Amino acid sequence: MATGSKPLRADAARNRDKLLAAATRAFGEHGLDAPLEQIARSAGVSIGTLYAHFPTRDAFVDAILPAQIATLDELATKALAEPDPWQGFTEFLDGLFALQAKDHGLNDALARRMPLSPAVLEACHAGFVHAARVLDRAKESGQLRADFEPEDLAPLVSAMSQLIHEPRETWRRHLAFFLDGLRA
Repeated sequence: MATGSKPLRADAARNRDKLLAAATRAFGEHGLDAPLEQIARSAGVSIGTLYAHFPTRDAFVDAILPAQIATLDELATKALAEPDPWQGFTEFLDGLFALQAKDHGLNDALARRMPLSPAVLEACHAGFVHAARVLDRAKESGQLRADFEPEDLAPLVSAMSQLIHEPRETWRRHLAFFLDGLRA
């Protein structure tokens, strides 16, 4: 839908969908600073058409990232369903960082490399609440260090976001080091 109450024409809706698909690919491959001109070319539209649908980079980010960040809810649900709280915690972190490694735009957002809009921040906050439940469950089981707090996840995400750019999934090795230090 357009920003007003009027529905988009069929061709305009197709162009918007092509732009969203191209932006999702470009952000995933190159991060949130992927060139908008490249996105327009990839979608087969002019830069003017891009700006008509998405006047700012933030408009693209708002249209794409909240749904991608919401996948953290699924990870948390799966982790909370795991009978072993420590296993759930480790699988949550592994899944989180695997998503970041797969999608550099998501990696940029979770590491807060760019200022984020209220819509994206709200999605991040919801994901953080779910992550805190996973963390608290592992602590309550006595398997996670008692001094590890939900606020400690942000620096971990930031550090891992750097390692994700290294070859051969170096981040998995470092996550194992980190988890060894966190186990009670």
